[in-house]
Amino acid sequence: MVDATAPEDGEAPLRILLLEDSDLDAELLAAALEDARLACLIDRVITRDAFAAATARACHDIILADYVLPAFDGMSALATARGNCPETPFVFVSGTLGEEVAVEALKHGATDYVTKQRLDRLPRVILRALSEARAHVLRRTAERALRELNESLELRVAERTRELAQANGALQHQIAERERVEGALRQAQRLEAVGQLTSGVAHDFNNLLTVIAGNIEFLERAVSDERSKRRLDMMRGAAERGARLTAQLLAFSRRQKLAPVPVQLNQTVASMRDLLQSSMGGSVRIEMTLQPDLWPALVDATQIELIILNLAINARDAMAVGGCLTIETANVTLRAEPTRPEEPPPGDYAMVAVSDTGTGIPPEVLARVFEPFFTTKEVGKGSGLGLAQVYGFAKQSGGGVRIATTVGEGTSVRVYLPRVATEAALHEARPAEIDCAVMRDPGDKRVVLVVDDDSAVRDITTTRLGEAGYAIREAGSGLAAIQTLEADPCVDLAVLDFAMPGMNGVEVAGVIRQRWPQIQILFVTGYADHTALSQVDGGGEDRVVQKPFRGEDLERKVASILEPRARPDLKLVTGGTARR
Repeated sequence: MVDATAPEDGEAPLRILLLEDSDLDAELLAAALEDARLACLIDRVITRDAFAAATARACHDIILADYVLPAFDGMSALATARGNCPETPFVFVSGTLGEEVAVEALKHGATDYVTKQRLDRLPRVILRALSEARAHVLRRTAERALRELNESLELRVAERTRELAQANGALQHQIAERERVEGALRQAQRLEAVGQLTSGVAHDFNNLLTVIAGNIEFLERAVSDERSKRRLDMMRGAAERGARLTAQLLAFSRRQKLAPVPVQLNQTVASMRDLLQSSMGGSVRIEMTLQPDLWPALVDATQIELIILNLAINARDAMAVGGCLTIETANVTLRAEPTRPEEPPPGDYAMVAVSDTGTGIPPEVLARVFEPFFTTKEVGKGSGLGLAQVYGFAKQSGGGVRIATTVGEGTSVRVYLPRVATEAALHEARPAEIDCAVMRDPGDKRVVLVVDDDSAVRDITTTRLGEAGYAIREAGSGLAAIQTLEADPCVDLAVLDFAMPGMNGVEVAGVIRQRWPQIQILFVTGYADHTALSQVDGGGEDRVVQKPFRGEDLERKVASILEPRARPDLKLVTGGTARR
């Protein structure tokens, strides 16, 4: 009977490749297929080459092969077929194929076998082999489709994962940016709130100081005994210290009075080299990198010098074992919006940077360095107003500040100052001249500036010199002394404590000799060894008083310096050198 899977009418006939050397066997095989009504086209080959060429074309549905051939064997034919057309079913049709040989053939890839004595089984074997081949092809196709689907799915999953990662990264960036903006806003609001508070306190405090100072002046006219005058001098000194403190507070809150003029920062920095070197000491090397075509900056000339000196002293304190202080100027054009409240807005700036090779600033400290009264120095070593003053000055001038720091490597503070807008403003204004001879009457007392960070020692010094008949001014630090002289340089003698935080007495003396050379210097020291002072110009024994004071030693040395000398009739330039 005909198998149900036999080709029906209209279907293409099977293409059979027959490897058979016997004509009779080939006819019997074809007759068996015809009796089974199996439509087919048989291509018969006999030689090895013909078989190899036929299998290489891979155009047949099934291969039928005899096992024993004159110059060829079935296993070689099987190997050739598996190499050229591995998907085509291969069936042995042989009269001498034993069971062991058949099993071996199946192991090497034969689909089935039929003996020539049972050719009636051949149609069913062919149909089964074709069915298995089609199933194998379908299975292979399904597996390939599943594999492609899996690969496609993996690609889609990977792509989606990448998209989600990108979206998550963008979201994280937005969150971080929002947190940064919110942090900057909070910092700006905090600084603004502190600024408003400090400006209000400074304003009210200045009002109180005005009343105090004015009444001290009125009392001085009415008081005649020296003891009361001495007390009034102490009160006036305290009022002046309060005024300097309010000036620093106003600098932070951007309420100080500035006199901006076109300033050539290169000239300012270069003129400060000796001052900076004396302030740094011998263990710190100073390097300057000044841009030749630097834009002029529109700033207060006196304040920028104090700012540079302030930053240099901070840098020195950060370099405990020496190092390198670098001052750099450059033209800078900023286009990015500021990310922190102290940074400058977009624009053209003349930049001055003070860099050190010190300890650097930790992140938790960097977040607060511009807050007033915040300091990491020991008690008595700093007021916490230095960088706050730099911040206020830069922002009030129309610029800003940026700090680049690495813990253990150093810090660079960059101050951005607005560029002068027009060429017509390039001519720098000369500082106002102060004529001490006009300001003083011939009978006025000689003026002594006492500089000591210890208020108790300063009180003793000012009291003794006040009782000796001198007009007294006082300052609690080197920077405060310089600010006092900036306001009024008509001083006859500066009595300087040798050991002070920030700028020591020798450093203050260097500033005074450079900018106000008419002022005499007297050192006060608690050290028994005067080696350090002996190395300083003007630091001989007649210019040094040992603490604690012995007898009239202080008054005697002050008198020996001041009494033989006529009053200076120099015209002084505030913030500059003396002019005749």
